[in-house]
Amino acid sequence: MSKRSAGILLFRLVDGAPQVLLVHPGGPFWKNKDAGAWSVPKGEHGPDEDAQAAAIREFAEETGTALTDRDLLPLGEVKQRNGKLVTAWAVEGDFDVTSLRSNEFEMEWPPRSGRRQLFPEVDRALWCDPATAREKLNPAQTAFVDRLLDELRESGRLP
Repeated sequence: MSKRSAGILLFRLVDGAPQVLLVHPGGPFWKNKDAGAWSVPKGEHGPDEDAQAAAIREFAEETGTALTDRDLLPLGEVKQRNGKLVTAWAVEGDFDVTSLRSNEFEMEWPPRSGRRQLFPEVDRALWCDPATAREKLNPAQTAFVDRLLDELRESGRLP
């Protein structure tokens, strides 16, 4: 069975133009990767866990900010090249990227050294326009940006 993740695409309108919040994975493997490496704040969940609850939890774990009393807009599901299924919701809000406080994970680094080190799950966050988001995001996740823009147009919030 494929692994499943759930996440939140936070967005805001600045002078009528949409921006989305992306996060960059932490750890040595991702250190120098940019294009195609960024993601919506997300994380894995079990088959019996509510995906929306997991998305809200993972947003808090990866950013250090809890989402409360928000209307979540479903953006559907995508399948990444690695086979992982990602479900996402959009929510309007703001986030100070300098306040990023991510959970950490431990791994052996350097490989086969016997040394264990802690790394943040997410090492950076960035607000960007949709075109930049499409360049930076994992390719499958670009569909979430397109779906958000469609929803904003349908609701009359974008031309």
